[in-house]
Amino acid sequence: MTEHRKQATLFVLLGPTGIGKTELAIQIAQLLGCPVINCDSRQIYRHVDIGTAAPTQEQCAIAQHHFVRMLELDEPYSAAQYEQDAISLISCLSSSHPNLLLTGGSMMYLDAVCNGIDDIPSIAPEVRTELKARYDTEGLDSLRAELRLIDPEYYAAADLRNPKRIIHALEVYYTSGCRYSSFRTRTSKERDFKIVKVGLCMERAEHFARINARVDDMVSKGLVDEARSLTEYRHLNSMNTVGYKEIYQYLDGNWTLDFAKDKIKKNTRDYAKKQMTWFKHDANIHWFHPNNAIDVKNYIARNAQ
Repeated sequence: MTEHRKQATLFVLLGPTGIGKTELAIQIAQLLGCPVINCDSRQIYRHVDIGTAAPTQEQCAIAQHHFVRMLELDEPYSAAQYEQDAISLISCLSSSHPNLLLTGGSMMYLDAVCNGIDDIPSIAPEVRTELKARYDTEGLDSLRAELRLIDPEYYAAADLRNPKRIIHALEVYYTSGCRYSSFRTRTSKERDFKIVKVGLCMERAEHFARINARVDDMVSKGLVDEARSLTEYRHLNSMNTVGYKEIYQYLDGNWTLDFAKDKIKKNTRDYAKKQMTWFKHDANIHWFHPNNAIDVKNYIARNAQ
């Protein structure tokens, strides 16, 4: 008789930026006796510890972290690649860990693991080069108008202020000859592990105060010097994130440091609101205040194998 291995349980600790996931994740990992699988698309890169609030070396010594400081800044990476890598890691770890923990706030990366990403074709390098050149010379308005004609369905749903999304949709079309919307089936893939989602949230005023304090702390810890040391990489997608973009405006002499800090706080708050809007559509998330660590750990203990 063939012995069937019991499904592992993947606990997903999620929430908006600055809510306190990292510290609680370490406590949960200790409770479950498992490593932490990082799901933050920026903490994957090296050299950006302060600006991404990456877990410290001391924290990583307490609980092993996967997908932290894994890549150099000029190494390309995507949610689709993360799906493959994370699912492979989960499969490997589940043979010795009946309970696993994934944590982060990168919406596309979380969705990639929990639901899967549609099989978007690989982009032809010449198409990518041409569209980047067109964006640099023509600007976003021209590419938006083109997308509206080519793929009105995706145009109606897209974040039209995000050049990365607009350009990618056009890349897919000119590589495959098919509209980007035709690949977006939104059909969840079957996973061979059980998923239990735990979300952290708090009242907006309290959360925003925490975000503001964290930005001040990042600057006091050396965010400006960290950004300055990475100036040669500032054009890369890995550096296209809140915190660095604003500090470079200061380093270029366009803004004062106080103004740059205020912009980081505002843009971080805006991103947190966007994250919560995304998360609130998922009825499978069990929500807790981050200060209620005992309640979170009790809930996880009840659902662990």
